[in-house]
Amino acid sequence: MQRRLEGKTILAVDDDPDILAGMVLALEAEAASVVQASDGAQAWAALQLGGIDAVVLDMMLPQLSGLAILERLGTAVTRPPVVMVTANQGRRHREFATALGASAYFNKPVPLERLVDAVCESLR
Repeated sequence: MQRRLEGKTILAVDDDPDILAGMVLALEAEAASVVQASDGAQAWAALQLGGIDAVVLDMMLPQLSGLAILERLGTAVTRPPVVMVTANQGRRHREFATALGASAYFNKPVPLERLVDAVCESLR
């Protein structure tokens, strides 16, 4: 089995525990070390600690939205790549997330294999 994320730490953020659990299992299957957050404040705190290689980020979160987190990350050189996932079907949100630097953007439900592929691609 290919272990494409070995040695990488991925922050997985979603307020739906079932979706978060699925993301974690898929990322860990590729040997990633996964940090979990169920709201935007937890995600931002994890990012402030550093050591995050990539982020899988839900857009609509309690306390701090995924878009707000993208804005806070800005365009810093050391910023980890961000793969956005959302139930929001709006085109404006996709465009805004892309403008803020999201490396990929998926509408839920996203096949976990496709999500992991996007994370791997963002780390290249």
